[in-house]
Amino acid sequence: MSGRAAPFHCPYCGDEDLRPGEQGHGAWECAACSRAFQLKFLGLLAPATHTAKNDNAPREEGI
Repeated sequence: MSGRAAPFHCPYCGDEDLRPGEQGHGAWECAACSRAFQLKFLGLLAPATHTAKNDNAPREEGI
């Protein structure tokens, strides 16, 4: 995937009428709701080590 992928929808109103913004790289303007926003790739997440959120909770025996 390219580093210049464009958004398909406005994150505020969901409209598709987006244009590149004048504020620089990653800036977009929505013509439908008149909002400007910027997208930025932060990086990759580390692989998950636990799938359940409550793995450390005490377990009740005999149930």
